[in-house]
Parts: sequence; C-alpha cells; structure tokens
Amino acid sequence: MAFSADELRVLRRALAIALHPMPLPDEEVQDCLRLAGAVDEAVGEAGRLRAFLLADLVRYRNALPGSVSGYLELLQDALAGGYAPCPDDLAALRALRHKPVAAALLERCQALAERSARARLAGRAMPPTAPAPRSRLLALPGGRAADAEPERPKTPAAPSRPVPPSGRPAPKPSEVFPPRRPVPPPQQRAAG
Repeated sequence: MAFSADELRVLRRALAIALHPMPLPDEEVQDCLRLAGAVDEAVGEAGRLRAFLLADLVRYRNALPGSVSGYLELLQDALAGGYAPCPDDLAALRALRHKPVAAALLERCQALAERSARARLAGRAMPPTAPAPRSRLLALPGGRAADAEPERPKTPAAPSRPVPPSGRPAPKPSEVFPPRRPVPPPQQRAAG
C-alpha cells in the first residue's frame, strides 16, 4: 500500500495526536476520516484481488495438465501471499512432480499442510487467509464526537435488471451485439 505525500502528512498528524491528545479542528478530523476511508477501500480492494487470484488458481488447476506453467506461477504467488494449499493442490502437484518446479512446490506445500494440520489438532487457529474487515473510525481522541456521523451517500435505486455479484448490471444483448446494418448488393456490370 502506498500513501501520497498529503496522506502521509495526515497520517503523521493523526499519530502525533494519538500520542498527545488535543482538540482538533474540524478540517483535520475530516482529513483523518478521508484517510481512514481510503485505507478501508484499499483493504477491500486487496481482499477482492485476493479472491480473484484464488479463483484464477482454481481455474488453472482445473485446466491441468495444459496450464502447468500458469498454475505453478499462480500457486507460488498465492503461497507468498499466505495461501494455505488445499488437498486438490497437493494432488495436482503430485501428478506434476516430474517437473522440478512442481517437485519443489510439492515439498513446500506438504510442509505448509502439515503445519496447518498440527495447528488444527493443537486447537490453535491458523492465521486468516483473507484480511478481516476493519471497523469504521468513529472518533479521534481529542477530535469531534462520534455522534456527528458524516453523511453517507444515498444508495441508488435498485436497477430494473438483475445485478450479478460483480456489482455491474449485465449488458443487454442489443448492447453486446448491435443490430446488423443491411449491406447493399454489389452492382452488376453491364456487358458491352
């Protein structure tokens, strides 16, 4: 996550206020609330990206053996992001163990799966695979009280067409496939 220079200024000021509480002007409170909103949006986007990458990993695994290189690359990226391999991943890697990269990944995934199983047997919870949602920032120490909740944008009216999980309405067939325009027949040349 990267912050702009202005966001860093707000963050630095908020941290200073957290260490040494004092009354804040409304403008600084609004800056902090906007920064908190931007961080919430970034966390949500990271969660959506992670869900997309894991779904992509499943698609590549289901397309094996034709998608070996893509699957191995996606699995490495997912493991680097904290993904715990599932039994399907282990089975796919066992089938591909003749490839050096797959063999190395199989060893790594087996160690991760064993550690995960031991943690479950010991009753310890494994770290979550997706970031937990952060609660809303309602008030800052020394700042405005939480009862003056900022105005939320009004929710738009429900669309007339069903909305898929992506949040965007599905296009109409006429939008995807525009009507064909008649093509004039070629003119015949007169002989003579």
